[in-house]
Amino acid sequence: MSQPLSGGNMNEVVRIGDTVRRVAGPWTPTVHRLLTHARSKGVVGVPEPHGIDEAGRECLEFLPGEVPTYPMPTWVWNDDLLVAAASWLRRFHDATIELLQLEGRWQLPHHPPDEVICHNDLAPYNMVFDPDHRLVGIIDFDTCSPGSRVWDLAHLAYRMAPFHAPGTPQGSPTDTATRQDRLELLCHAYGAPASPGEVMATVTPRVAELRAFTADRATRHPGLRSHLASYEVDLAYLAELTNQG
Repeated sequence: MSQPLSGGNMNEVVRIGDTVRRVAGPWTPTVHRLLTHARSKGVVGVPEPHGIDEAGRECLEFLPGEVPTYPMPTWVWNDDLLVAAASWLRRFHDATIELLQLEGRWQLPHHPPDEVICHNDLAPYNMVFDPDHRLVGIIDFDTCSPGSRVWDLAHLAYRMAPFHAPGTPQGSPTDTATRQDRLELLCHAYGAPASPGEVMATVTPRVAELRAFTADRATRHPGLRSHLASYEVDLAYLAELTNQG
């Protein structure tokens, strides 16, 4: 028996037993090779790929736990969780360096310099937590692609410092000083060469690409329209922060 899972804006996602199924894309074989490699390097919380099923859907291991959604519960903003996310991203990035020469297809473009394989959507809504709110898994790798470390860190900072505009469904629960402290904590947890200044300077172009990506697909996937509006508001807010700085 299949059980629909929430959270997919461009794809129907269902659970069948201990697996998750969704429509595969041309990039799926490359992503599955990435997942297998990351697991072989000891990166914890990466779902095991099980190929393509008889219906043409990709088949992945189901990771049990809680995946939070907006508006996020208050525990999501715990500093320990921010450190855990940044530390996981560092381990993942380091494990992927060997795959930079991998011949395959990615859904998103490269973001030079190609230093690592970026997750490109690491955020609380793609994290799995146990009952004690400890990070135990990461999901939704289908938008991975080669790029720079700072490109991926900028997205994580946007989602977890966070740099969302107040008053939106994703609205920032932290004040300006706290966001800066959390940005510095994120970079410290990730380690060199992460720089708060470089990461912050990359947040705006990162969100601008999210807006462009979403605008291109919103006509085919109506569930993305609210996301597009949020990115517009966030970009205006980021411009205000830049002017204030």
